Amino acid sequence: MSSVIASARFSVLDRSRTREGHSGPEALRDTVRLARELEELGYHRFWVSEHHGVPGVAGSAPTVLAAAVAAATRTIRVGTGGVMLPNHQPLVVAEQFGVLESLFPGRVDMGLGRSVGFTDGVRKTLGRDKGDAEDFGAQIDELLGWFRGASPTGVHARPAEGLTVPPFVLAMGEGATIAARAGLPMVIGDLRGRDRMRRGIDHYRQHFRPSAWASEPYVVISGTVAVADTPEEARRLLIPEAWSMAHSRTRGTFPPLPPAERVESSTMTARERDLYESGLGGHIAGTEEQVAGELETVLKETNAQEVLVTTSTHDRTALLDSYRRLAALAGLAGPTDPAGTDPAGTEGDGAARR
Repeated sequence: MSSVIASARFSVLDRSRTREGHSGPEALRDTVRLARELEELGYHRFWVSEHHGVPGVAGSAPTVLAAAVAAATRTIRVGTGGVMLPNHQPLVVAEQFGVLESLFPGRVDMGLGRSVGFTDGVRKTLGRDKGDAEDFGAQIDELLGWFRGASPTGVHARPAEGLTVPPFVLAMGEGATIAARAGLPMVIGDLRGRDRMRRGIDHYRQHFRPSAWASEPYVVISGTVAVADTPEEARRLLIPEAWSMAHSRTRGTFPPLPPAERVESSTMTARERDLYESGLGGHIAGTEEQVAGELETVLKETNAQEVLVTTSTHDRTALLDSYRRLAALAGLAGPTDPAGTDPAGTEGDGAARR
């Protein structure tokens, strides 16, 4: 096994994607079940996402789902990838994570993103608009201030104040600059845009300012990884998501994941076909040997400390098999210890917990 791969952490973000023939509640239960299975395989952390009003995603309340995941597991770190901070008041987010950390001490991560609702209708219902994303940096400062008891309002976030919940910034667009300025770990993707990803990582490292949360840069690269017996089987894992993305780009809605065989027999317009084929490319997919080679390359190119795998597909059995194969080639041996040494060298109460 490559020493580069062996030195990296491997984690998973599950988006609670709904599937044709299966309900939203079932998707949420699948997420919790997958977390238990990945804990046994030795993955470092398990994150859930936030989407509102999207037919293809059941995960609309990430801190609630994170609580269910944490209650169903014992050692794996649990968090959000992420809470979309512009959608919420920072005080409420601090309170929610304070509750999570109080219930599951030493296991909770706070992944934060800057996206605002998926559609105009969702944004209007949330009382937000696209401009709210421009205040992301100030929102992070306010959120972290609630944990430090630094609010000038005289209000105190209970039970968050005094607790340390490791924050991560999901770096899309301006996210790398914000993460560097705040001195926070950064999650960046996706693997299909390697040049752009490397530029974002370089910018982050060059402008990083040490903080109470992290003494040096910490980079998590995220994207789809699929491992199977053959390249063809690995590619089939990618088909449902690629088709759903093509459908959303051409028809304006993001649908549940279809079975791969239905997609393979379906008729597409020329534009749909182009988007679909594009959606199949650029991921890390193949046999164990092929995936190991690609992972070693991207880890050497980025010097990332961690890989956050974001694979979604219709066939959950094949998905779990892919994660098993990835765990084996990465040399994972779980369950993991959430209190392990932090390679980022962070300071403060959370130093040994990232």
